[in-house]
Amino acid sequence: MRAAWRVADVRAAERALLATVPPDTLMHRAAAGLARRCALLLAERGGVYGSRVLLLVGSGDNGGDALFAGALLAGRGVAVSALLLRPDRTHPAGLAALRAAGGRPVADLPDRADLVLDGIVGIGGHGGLRDDAARLVAGLAGLVDRDGARPPVVAVDVPSGVEVDSGDVPDDGDGAPAAVTADVTVTFGCHKPALVVGPAAARAGEVELVDIGLGPWLRAEPALRVPEWADILDWWPELTASSEKYNRGVVGVATGSATYPGAAVLSVAGALAGPTGLVRYAGGAKAEVLHHHPSVIATERVADAGRVQAWVCGSGLGSGDDASAALRTVLAAPVPVVLDADGLSLLADDSGPDRLRDRDAPTVVTPHDREFRRLAGEPPGADRVAAAHRLAARLNVVVLLKGDRTVVATPDGRAYANPTGTPALATGGTGDVLSGLLGSLLAAGLAPERAAVAAAYLHGLAGRTAARRGPVTAPDVAAALADVVPSAVPSAG
Repeated sequence: MRAAWRVADVRAAERALLATVPPDTLMHRAAAGLARRCALLLAERGGVYGSRVLLLVGSGDNGGDALFAGALLAGRGVAVSALLLRPDRTHPAGLAALRAAGGRPVADLPDRADLVLDGIVGIGGHGGLRDDAARLVAGLAGLVDRDGARPPVVAVDVPSGVEVDSGDVPDDGDGAPAAVTADVTVTFGCHKPALVVGPAAARAGEVELVDIGLGPWLRAEPALRVPEWADILDWWPELTASSEKYNRGVVGVATGSATYPGAAVLSVAGALAGPTGLVRYAGGAKAEVLHHHPSVIATERVADAGRVQAWVCGSGLGSGDDASAALRTVLAAPVPVVLDADGLSLLADDSGPDRLRDRDAPTVVTPHDREFRRLAGEPPGADRVAAAHRLAARLNVVVLLKGDRTVVATPDGRAYANPTGTPALATGGTGDVLSGLLGSLLAAGLAPERAAVAAAYLHGLAGRTAARRGPVTAPDVAAALADVVPSAVPSAG
């Protein structure tokens, strides 16, 4: 599992490491990795020797990294020019190294560049790009490379202008984002939150981590963890010779209604794609569920459903007395519960938050932004991770805050950013599929935070798989889960 650290923790680690090495060691390590990645890009696009690279150089260490990397490229026969935003505050040793290698400062944007290196501002920046830098970045649209195409932009550590700790992208006052959009970001020492969460993550492009020796000095807990496929495989329940439908877990699904039967069909589809051995459905869409999923045991009331190891409740439930009764019965059960959609709305309309805090069994809530606002009394805002943390602590639940980079936060302060999201999932009913899969993982015995992380990860993969086949609908996502859910291979024992 990858991890990302906040700026203050990165700075503390850097200070500790700098005390053990000669001056500028970290900058030279960073520049070497940065120059290597730029050279690989140039080699893919026509060759290194004779190519043209433009450095956008701000003040401080970020600009110094760009200058030292430019000097290394110049040493390989690259024509390197550096546009200095603050000539009076340019890193002196970096500029001297660039000049010595044959690079040169320039006053204006050139007509051609085969690669642009964004060294305007690093992890210390706040509030988006200043006006002069924003105008410069806007002017990059007029650049072409040797083939007449747009040159790639490589960001130094983070795309300039993003809020590093939150992943927010401030605007320029007129509603336009005031940040660089990179094709590649070469980051140093560790990942930062802006590279994995929020709208900033979409501006980072492909992220490459350069090891500068920081790892042993990162003593603080990461701000975010980012799951990988190996984590999902490691958590996935195994089948054994003694496995049968009941000991694999039974998940109850209290979703849908006569008015919204599709929500029931979709959430049950998500549950069936998971690792449990049996799905019990309880609700007003019994006939439709059995028509689409004949293996399900279906009743009309939660009270008649029988024993389950976890409940999924909310999608398409409606807002009437029957819906409220179903929610109360589900929350009274001593098993983990997933609450989504109408279940969250019903909670927000009465004393539901108090009931969540008082539950003995775990609860996972899966709001999108509007549902989050109803639960929390305010929108997630610019810092989605902090907002999810606050709600998780207040309600004593695991929060799965849906979005392109879904955030999972726990009541005791851990947070995860899902890397597999896709805008293709922004269509009706896909959240129903997610909640069903999540409930199945809970019923199979996964800890709530692992279940939430794994469900979001696989749901994102299913969305990507469905998108490769054409326009995406929720049934497409449910069907694609079969292609991405780990196979329940029997263990060797």
